[in-house]
Amino acid sequence: MPGENLTRIEAEARAAVVANPGYHIDLDLVGSEHTFRSITTMTFDAAAGESTFVDLLAKSVEKITLNGADVPAEAFDGARIALEGLAEHNTLVVDATMEYSHTGEGLHRTVDPADGEVYLYSQFEVPDARRVFAVFEQPDLKAQFEFSVRVPKGWRVFSVSPTPEPVEVDSETARFDFTPTEKISSYLNAIVTGPYVGGEDTATSRDGRVIPMGVYARASLAEYLDWQEIIDITKAGLDFYEDAFDVNYPFRKYDQIFVPEYNAGAMENPGCVTILDDYVFRSRATGALIERRAVTVLHELAHMWFGDLVTMKWWNDLWLNESFAEFMSHVATAEATRWTDAWVTFNASEKQWAMAQDQLPSTHPIAAEIRDLEDVQVNFDGITYGKGASVFQQLVAYVGWDAFIGGVSAYLKKMSWGNATLADLLSELEKASGRDLASWSKLWLEESGINTLSPKLEVGDDGVITALSIEQGSDGRASLRPHRVGVGGYSLEGGKLVRVLHTELDVDGASTPVEEFVGKARPDIILINDGDLTYAKVRLDANSLAFAAEHINDFEEKLPRTLVLAAAWDMTRDGEMPASQYAELALEALKTEDHGTVLRYVLSQLETATNLYSSVAKRDALKARVAAAMFELVAGTEPESDRQLQIAMSAVNLADSDAELDRIAGWLEGTEVPAGLAVDANFRWVILRRLAAAGRIGEAEIEAERTERDNTASGAAGAARARASVCDAGVKDRVWNDILGGEVPNTVQRNLALGFAGGSVELLVPFVDRYFASLEQVWNDRTLEIASNMISYTFPTKLVGHEDLGEDVVARGQQWLADHKGAAPALLRLVSEEVDRAERAAKAQAADA
Repeated sequence: MPGENLTRIEAEARAAVVANPGYHIDLDLVGSEHTFRSITTMTFDAAAGESTFVDLLAKSVEKITLNGADVPAEAFDGARIALEGLAEHNTLVVDATMEYSHTGEGLHRTVDPADGEVYLYSQFEVPDARRVFAVFEQPDLKAQFEFSVRVPKGWRVFSVSPTPEPVEVDSETARFDFTPTEKISSYLNAIVTGPYVGGEDTATSRDGRVIPMGVYARASLAEYLDWQEIIDITKAGLDFYEDAFDVNYPFRKYDQIFVPEYNAGAMENPGCVTILDDYVFRSRATGALIERRAVTVLHELAHMWFGDLVTMKWWNDLWLNESFAEFMSHVATAEATRWTDAWVTFNASEKQWAMAQDQLPSTHPIAAEIRDLEDVQVNFDGITYGKGASVFQQLVAYVGWDAFIGGVSAYLKKMSWGNATLADLLSELEKASGRDLASWSKLWLEESGINTLSPKLEVGDDGVITALSIEQGSDGRASLRPHRVGVGGYSLEGGKLVRVLHTELDVDGASTPVEEFVGKARPDIILINDGDLTYAKVRLDANSLAFAAEHINDFEEKLPRTLVLAAAWDMTRDGEMPASQYAELALEALKTEDHGTVLRYVLSQLETATNLYSSVAKRDALKARVAAAMFELVAGTEPESDRQLQIAMSAVNLADSDAELDRIAGWLEGTEVPAGLAVDANFRWVILRRLAAAGRIGEAEIEAERTERDNTASGAAGAARARASVCDAGVKDRVWNDILGGEVPNTVQRNLALGFAGGSVELLVPFVDRYFASLEQVWNDRTLEIASNMISYTFPTKLVGHEDLGEDVVARGQQWLADHKGAAPALLRLVSEEVDRAERAAKAQAADA
C-alpha cells in the first residue's frame, strides 16, 4: 500500500465502505521519555465482506485483533493497517507503541529548561492523530472519542471533554477517564498534560448553561500569564458569536492552554484550544503582538461553530474554515473589544500577506483542488487565510451584512454536527440574499491571481476633473472580476488631509467610469478602494503619490493613510517605485505612526527596502541614512510607548556604523539607554543577534547569556537565532549541520534557520551548493515543519545583487527546478516560492539603480 500520504480518492472510497466509527483510546504516558503505549478500541459499521484500512504511524504494533481474531503483523506497513473480510458491525483493537514528537506533530514532549518540568500536548491537524492512536484519518468520518489517560500524579490533563477527577492507579500515577466527546473529526481531538497552572472563570450561554473556562500555561510562566485578560476577550467573543450566528455555543467547556515549542499560532480543538506560548509575554510586548493575540483568541473561538460544529467534508474546503474564522475574528475584534480599528490591522497584516502570497508562482484558487495530504499541508498560507478573509469582506459588501450573517446562521443550523462543502454555504447565502453567487464564486474562489485597479484621469486647465475611470488589469491568471469599491478624494484643509469626495460603485470589466467625480475640482489625492472593501492591488496616479509622500502625516483618518502606504509598498515590490524612495516615505510616516500593527509592518518593509531591495551600489549610503534616522526617531519618541519599543528594535536591526553598534552594546550594560526603554530578556536577544551578525560577539557570549541570564525555552530560541547570526565561517558550518540533521527541538531549529543569513554576505557563498544538494534528502527524511524551515529560511536570497561573489542564486534556483521536475510537488512549490522572492528582489534592485 502507499506510504504516509492519503489521497482524496482513497478517502472517498473508504467513506463508501465504513460508517459510524467510535473510539475508546487508552494512553499510558508514564515511564519512558521516548515512547508511550496506545491501545485503540474502534467500532464501526461496514459493507460485509469488504476491505479497508486504518491509519497509524507507530514505532511498533504489539497486537491487532478484528472482531476477536488476530490480524497478521504484516497487515501493518508502517502507516496503515489493512483490514480484510469486514463484518456488518466491527470491533478493532490495536495495541501499539508510539513515539513522542519533538517537532510539533502528534504528541509533542518537551522539558522546560527553567525548572525541568515535562509538558505534553497534541497537534493533530492535518494528519497526525494517527501518531497517537489508530484512526480513520479523514474529516468526514466524524465520531465520538473516549480517552483514558495515565499520567504522573500532580499533572493536569485536558481534552475536548471536561476533565474528570483523577483515579489513583498507584502511589505515583493517576488515570483520567474522560466522557465521550461530541461528534467531531479526528484532527480536532486534543490531549494536553503536565503541571500546567492558570486561572478559571465561567461564562453563561444564551440558553442558560454555565460554561467553565480556563486559561493555563507552564508553571515557569505563571507570573506572566494574564489569564483574566484572555477570558474577558473570550467572553466578549462568545456573546458576540452567539448573537451573530443565532446558535448557542456547542461544547461543554472552553479551555485555552498556552503550550511550548508550537509550530502553529493556535489550534481550534473544541473546548481545548492550544495556543503558542510566545503569547504569554515574559518581556514587554508590542501593541501589534497584543492585538494579534486578541484576534487569535477570537479566531479560534469562531471555529467552535465554523469548523468544529460544522466541518469540511474534505481538505479542499480548509480555506472555508480558516478564511471565515479570520474574517469573523476581525469583525468581533472591532465590534466587541477595545481594538475598534481592527480593519486597519487587517489591511496592514492579513491582506498584505495574502497579496504577496497571491503573486507567487505557487498561487492557487481560494477553493483549491486538494489531491492528497501533502497538498493540504503546504496550503496553510496567505491564500487560505488572508485572501479568503478578504473575499468574505468583499462578499459582505456585495450581498450586505444582514443577508450574509443570516445565510451563515442557516448553514450552521442545517449542517450541525455534520460535514459540509462550499456549495452548502453558497446555497444558504443565495437564499438569504436573493443573489446568484455561481458567477461570483467562479471568479473569486475558483480562479487564482490578483487584479490591479488604477485611476485614469483627465483634468482641465482650471483643475476640474473632466474624466475619471478605474482601469482593471490582470496578472495573467485572474479574470477581470466584479468589485464593489469606494473612491475617495482627499485634500489638505486646515493642515489636515480630509475626505472631500467619495462614491461607492460596482467595478466590472476593463474600464469603469467614475461619473461622480466629473466636474469636481481635482482633490490632492485620489484613492481607489477607499474604505478597503475589495481585494486588489491599487495604484496611485503620479500626482497623488507625490502629494501623499509630502503629506503622509496629515491624514485625519488611519485607514486611508494605511491604504496609501500599502499601495506604495506594493509598487516598490513590483519595481515601479525605487526602494530608496519608499524608504524616505516610510521614514516620514514613522514620525507619527502610532497604530501598532501598521507600525510593525512599515518598519519591516523599511528594513527589506534598505537591506534587500535597494541597489547594491547605493546600499551602504542608504543604510547609513536610514539607521541614523531611526536612532533620531528613538531619541525623539515618547518614553515607555509602543512606538518607542518598536522603533528601538528596528533601529537595533539596522545599526551599522561602529558608533551605532557601540550604542546598542552599551544598552546591554545599561549605558545611555533611552528613558523608558526596557532592555528586557527579549530585547537583549534582539541586540545580541545584531552584535553577532556584526562580528562583535561569538558563541561564548551567547551561551553565557542563555545559561546565566535566560535559561528558559524562550532563551534557547533566542540563543539559537543569535548563534546562527554569528559572523564566522566555522560557526555557520556547525549551525548548518544542526539545521539539517541535528537533534534539536523544532523551535530551536526554526530559529537557527531564521538567523542563518545573518553576518557577512560572503559567508553564505559556500552554502549555495550545499543548500541545493540537500533539498530532496531533507524533504524525504524530516517532517514537514523541519524541512520547510530549512527550505524557506536558508535560501540564499541575500546574495541577490552580489553576482561578483560567484553565485547567481536566481539562476541556480531556476536550474534546480528545471532539473527536478519529478520531485515532490510540495517541495517544488516551496523552492519555487523562494526563487520567485529572489527574482523580485533582483527586479526591485534594478528599479532602485
